[in-house]
Amino acid sequence: MNGAISLLRRHVVPALTALGENTYLSAIRAGMVSVVPLTIIGGLFMVVAFLPLPGWEAFVAPYAQLLQVPVTATFGLLAVFVCFTTAYDLGRRLRQEAVVSAMLATVVFLLLAVREKDLTLSPDNLGSKGLFTAVLIALVSVRVQQWFTDRNLVIRLPAGVPPVVYESFLSLSPLLFLVVVFWVIRFVFGIDLDHLVQTAFQPLVFALNTLPGILVYACAVTLLWSVGINGDNALDAIVAPIFLQYLADNVAAVAAGQPLPFVTANGFFTTFVNVGGTGATLALALVLVRSRDPGFRQVSRLSLPTQVFQINEPIFFGLPIVLNPIFMVPYVLNAVLLTAGTYLLMEWHLIQRPFVNVPWTTPPIIGHYLVTGGDWRAAVWGAVSIVLAMFVYYPFARAAERARLRINPSP
Repeated sequence: MNGAISLLRRHVVPALTALGENTYLSAIRAGMVSVVPLTIIGGLFMVVAFLPLPGWEAFVAPYAQLLQVPVTATFGLLAVFVCFTTAYDLGRRLRQEAVVSAMLATVVFLLLAVREKDLTLSPDNLGSKGLFTAVLIALVSVRVQQWFTDRNLVIRLPAGVPPVVYESFLSLSPLLFLVVVFWVIRFVFGIDLDHLVQTAFQPLVFALNTLPGILVYACAVTLLWSVGINGDNALDAIVAPIFLQYLADNVAAVAAGQPLPFVTANGFFTTFVNVGGTGATLALALVLVRSRDPGFRQVSRLSLPTQVFQINEPIFFGLPIVLNPIFMVPYVLNAVLLTAGTYLLMEWHLIQRPFVNVPWTTPPIIGHYLVTGGDWRAAVWGAVSIVLAMFVYYPFARAAERARLRINPSP
């Protein structure tokens, strides 16, 4: 085991760390995080419109369309916002004029969303279905901007010109190039780039809403954390657009009175699997809160207040769990157990599927209730999840405790 850990440290960890710190993946993560407040606001209006209370549907019916307006303004334009924020962040990282970067990318993205038949913007492409295209356009546009800037192929006005005017002229050359190139591709050659991108990512979109696919994801996240890499952040750039698309489709289904199509929508993993943090470590803190080992006991008690809000770094690095074979096994096992259990309960319609986006720091049980739009059964499952995770951690925690006490007997 020590040899395997040493091998991970020497060869695997540096490569994965570099991947997690990649400029482009970091920009995508930042772009996705930036739109979270929009989805929360839209989700709040969904909760008000569909509160699970007797007689509420009839009461709120006259105001249903009004309540839908903020939902459309947020979820209906998700791809536009993601394109803007991703390009802005990448432009800042590449030392470009970030506002110009965001504007360039957004113009190109909107150009591709124009329908040939009537020259109007396609609503589908502006929402969750256009997320992958939005991200790719943001990355390409900023790289083109950088290419023009590095070669000084931009129009620079005198220093005394107001910054707004100066920045607007900086964008002219790359903007003209981008608009002409993508206009030719889309409308002269008739190549639907958005359709091509969606088709390319379709296998991944399908896989992450299946039980095997989401179990692979759960294992990947916790295994990365186990070697000291933030697994959630490392994979977010890939999976966040998919989970967000699932959430938007679930929101649309609720608004239309249809069954929710996706189990693993945004909120599934952060709420139902990461109970008290990735690996359900709140349960481990509860197991060790009265440990005979003073070190374990202190770390557990100090970490409990933060784990109530889903922040588990104190216990993760304090015990530690990272690169610790005794704790790594139940850490991964709990993620697999809660992923499978939650997926099956939702697949069998025993608890509601996610359709409300809540902050990832929302305490367990409360988060379970809110993310499902007020399903009390989900809250009960949240409490049961903590107990199940405690049973999984218990034998490993006691084994680690005995090993510690043999080395450092309590006075």
